[in-house]
Amino acid sequence: MIKEAVLELDDQRIKLPVLYDTNGNKAVDITSLYKDTGVLTYDPGFMSTAACESKITFIDGNKGILCYRGHNIVDLVNGNKSFVEIIYLLFYGVFPSSEDLQNFTLQISQEYTPPQVVYDVIKAFSQDSHPMAILMACFSALAAYYHDREADKDELKCAKLAVAKIASIVALIYRYITNQDFITADTKLSYSENFVHMMFDISSYKFTQVVAKALDIIFVLHADHEQNASTATVRLAGSAGADLFACLVAGTATLWGPAHGGANEAVINMLMTIEKPSNVKQFIQKVKDGSKTTRLMGFGHRVYKNYDPRAKMMCEICREVLNDLGIDDPLLEVAVELENIALQDSYFIERNLYPNVDFYSGIVLKAIGIPVKMFTTLFALARTSGWSAQWYEMVANKNYKICRPRQLYTGHITKI
Repeated sequence: MIKEAVLELDDQRIKLPVLYDTNGNKAVDITSLYKDTGVLTYDPGFMSTAACESKITFIDGNKGILCYRGHNIVDLVNGNKSFVEIIYLLFYGVFPSSEDLQNFTLQISQEYTPPQVVYDVIKAFSQDSHPMAILMACFSALAAYYHDREADKDELKCAKLAVAKIASIVALIYRYITNQDFITADTKLSYSENFVHMMFDISSYKFTQVVAKALDIIFVLHADHEQNASTATVRLAGSAGADLFACLVAGTATLWGPAHGGANEAVINMLMTIEKPSNVKQFIQKVKDGSKTTRLMGFGHRVYKNYDPRAKMMCEICREVLNDLGIDDPLLEVAVELENIALQDSYFIERNLYPNVDFYSGIVLKAIGIPVKMFTTLFALARTSGWSAQWYEMVANKNYKICRPRQLYTGHITKI
């Protein structure tokens, strides 16, 4: 294996260590480059920068592979691993034994109910407020509530608290903006069943089971995704010593962006604009012509240059949910037609524009009865497990440093 890379700059010949990941991919270690030479690297958007070392999630964008702790996401879903088992896997690096799973599930279920301050914060918002704004305020409330308490000094306990509270908080926000009474958690139900209970309070066993199963898989698919924008933000905030709940505020703010977690909202709006399958060809032509008023949402990904593995499973879940609930949603037909035409068009093939996880997820959530503006909060619910695992991995390494990117300054300098 190559141990050094050589950077030739003017009359300097700079030797840099070469590191390797588990799969043999190379990374040039520039940690001491600026300190030793005064030379900075320039990488807008961190397109070629590994900002940390992690053992949690691996992505092979060229092959369309996503793994949690070395386990392929396809195998995890097909193996019927529950979301709580995935949370355990992300936190501890191994699957729980039956006894460990029972104890872990109990620890989470006992912490479902948020402190009163969270209820007060939610009620302080107008009911037409965006749920993501309310969610950020709720995480802030938790940061204030747990600050300097015993739990605040136990990083792993904080992570467990986060994944427990988020389910109740999202349900509370939904009930509030739809002007319905809050529903108390049922600790006898599974994580996703309890979430459905708190959201809808529906006694129909079939609805609960169908929706809980679909949501459990959706949560698994969204649990973590390497160093995406929101996860990198959580780590960056955490590097300054901020507690987990404060970091979750930062992560939630980033996730809210339409280029990140808000994309599934945009997909639904796009499909509603197309309206029917017969309009798809005209829509695609506008996209290819570069129309400023027409944007293709749910296709392409910063990392995947192949079909997003989560998108295929999401399409299957979508069909199962609509079929089991007896729902005929014309948006699904629009989506299928759009995908079929796009995947055969050289314009999309040459640009590696394949459906991503957001393309079908919105249709599922809409069929379940979740308002479009609540979509991103469910993404946040799932991703809180990954954010918490990534934060815990970072702070458990006592040698972590505060993140401090540099810049290429091109502004004016006053002469003295």
